[in-house]
Amino acid sequence: MTPFLQEPRAIEQFLKTVEPQYDASLAKIRDNKIDQECIHCIAGFVACVLTCSPAARRLNVGPIEAKVDAVARAADAQGMFGKSPESLGSKSVTELLDEGAIAPKIEPKFPQALGTSSILHFTSTFGNSPWEIFRNFQTDTPFVTSDFPVALEISNFGAPVNRIVPLAPDLAIRITPDIALRGQPHDLKFSKFTKTKRAVKRHEAVYLNRLIVQCAEEYVFYNDEFWWVDPFVAKNSKYRIENVKLSIERDGKKGFQITSQIALRQE
Repeated sequence: MTPFLQEPRAIEQFLKTVEPQYDASLAKIRDNKIDQECIHCIAGFVACVLTCSPAARRLNVGPIEAKVDAVARAADAQGMFGKSPESLGSKSVTELLDEGAIAPKIEPKFPQALGTSSILHFTSTFGNSPWEIFRNFQTDTPFVTSDFPVALEISNFGAPVNRIVPLAPDLAIRITPDIALRGQPHDLKFSKFTKTKRAVKRHEAVYLNRLIVQCAEEYVFYNDEFWWVDPFVAKNSKYRIENVKLSIERDGKKGFQITSQIALRQE
């Protein structure tokens, strides 16, 4: 339940259109009989993970904290805050932020509410973007999954990242978000949907599993206990998706932007 929404249980209502159709949608993908209901189910599943999972809540807090930080610094530069109390050294807000004495604190359910309110946008975007469907017949190297089963794959710097989504031990998809859909009305008939389908080789299954494990938040799940699973997870578990603050300068003014990418976990 999200208290920042007019309808606190909006996500539960949306999931009623996704969860009951999941197994049937996998069967349709395997049988190459993908229809509107199937696309809605899988695109909706991806949208839910990116807005409501623990990793999504953690990641979505970062950009809002950064914006609050930027606004506070801008207001301080205009003299709107004055000096802090003597107990804080009579320093400016900017100095306190630089020292880490104060910092923005965002309630995680607020960005989750923002994401939930955009869930139809995400569903439309993913459902109208190209899918590459991977069938995995490598019985000794099935796909794993995790508590954040929408791995990032960076193909070209500056372009939207691909989304690698394991759906079952024998099935995964790569969604390449179509930037032309930005700002477009929702299309839940998925008139722009396209797909390709192919069987993966063993090294490709390993590559996809590596991305899935690296992007996991805390847990990796797998169906069969093969000898390679534990060392493979241990080797790749030192990675996670982090918000990265990049310094930029525009028109002589310094600032920053927030991006998400795979970064080494701090031990």
